[in-house]
Amino acid sequence: MQATSRTIAKNVSGKLTTPEQTECETYRVVVLGQSGTEVLVVPDGDRFALPSVNIPRWQRVAENLTAAVRTDWGEEVVCLFEPDASASTDATGIRYQATEHWRVSGNPKMPTQWAPLSSLSHDSLIGSSDYLAIQQSIARCSAEGKESPAGPFARLGCFKELREWVQTVIEPLGFHLDGNVRQLNASPTFSLVRFETNGPALWFKAVGEPNQKEFSIACMLAQLFPNYLPGVLATRPEWNGWLTREAPGELLCEVQEDAVWHRAATALARLQIESLDHSALILGAGARDLGAATLSKLIHPFTETMAQLMDQQTKVPPAALGREELLLLGDRIQSALDALEALGIPETLGHLDLNPGNIIVSPSRCSFLDWVEAYVGNPFFSFQYLLEHLRRTGKADSAVETRLIESYCAPWEEVVPPVTVSEALELAPLLAIFAYAAGSNAWENPERSREPATAGYLRSLTRRMNREANQLSDRRSMCLH
Repeated sequence: MQATSRTIAKNVSGKLTTPEQTECETYRVVVLGQSGTEVLVVPDGDRFALPSVNIPRWQRVAENLTAAVRTDWGEEVVCLFEPDASASTDATGIRYQATEHWRVSGNPKMPTQWAPLSSLSHDSLIGSSDYLAIQQSIARCSAEGKESPAGPFARLGCFKELREWVQTVIEPLGFHLDGNVRQLNASPTFSLVRFETNGPALWFKAVGEPNQKEFSIACMLAQLFPNYLPGVLATRPEWNGWLTREAPGELLCEVQEDAVWHRAATALARLQIESLDHSALILGAGARDLGAATLSKLIHPFTETMAQLMDQQTKVPPAALGREELLLLGDRIQSALDALEALGIPETLGHLDLNPGNIIVSPSRCSFLDWVEAYVGNPFFSFQYLLEHLRRTGKADSAVETRLIESYCAPWEEVVPPVTVSEALELAPLLAIFAYAAGSNAWENPERSREPATAGYLRSLTRRMNREANQLSDRRSMCLH
């Protein structure tokens, strides 16, 4: 949660200022005054345009958009939601973002003014969809009260209420907000905001469906394992939100030293070992049950769905797997699960999305973030995901991998015999992929599985499973001979 703001270009007409159009998206920004009676516009003759910014594609919209508006328009705003008017501009690539004005922070590079909403009409705006976006934004913001079914963060005044609440939480601790804020995510039901204080920085996070369970999971884990998660200062259950201190250190993805990765692997193992007696509580908070018995029940329905998706594949290569191959794959997954269960390794807390962007490391501790993909099951699956991310950095040779594996395994060898650890490591590549794919639930949703991107990704994971199953079978055959 320590992403950095980036430089973003702006353009009043809505045209991209970079030759690489696919690298940016254009947003026209509806900046509403806190009273909800006026909107920020750019004069152009006797008509008006909405402020417009270009932000990098595939990056955080709220973080980049608020940075661009601050830099280029001299205004600090809070993102609220994306009006439906964006759907009518798909052909042009222009989208809209509804925002609330917070404060003036500088001089705009082009003149702007506040226009009363009552003075605007369709003809007074240059953009054909601008008036519709303004009308949709103000209707949604001002009509929705504190108990809005759409979510607490779509209404005007929500950010002021959030800041006042944060201030009341930290005042007894001797801290106060210093005015520096970074908004990273925004929607009617989701929020991620970093607040600076005269002491430690704070993070507020709120979640909605389909990630609503992260609220209860994160709060439970922070209480159970304070040495491995940022401490929760306060919660807002009606928002599914919680406030934490910023964990000290750097994101693992921004660190080059191998020793830091080794420290993270050791911390992961120790966290999992500490969770041994808390599986029921963790499952009760909403974590996925990915124990051997549950995964075994998923093999047949998963391979059946994959057979259907393989039949729908139109692009070759890669080659689609036939039903006989999928049946054999299912048998091999079951055999591997049986072998893993026979090892007697206890089921612990795990993280299906364990990646270096979710781990903060410092000389004294490691903190693990973003627990919406928490599970209870075999601990070695989580380590397999971390090992895969190390390989993707391009710096992992056999010696680096070996040291990472040793760092993770050393704490576990105090709990189970070393030969058991070695056997689990051999089974993990196949079963970790199956747990990730089958545990994601995307394949169980007919609408999602019909999406070309989702279907292609599931087929890719299944082919990877098949390769791992073949390699595991070959290794075991060699051992027998």
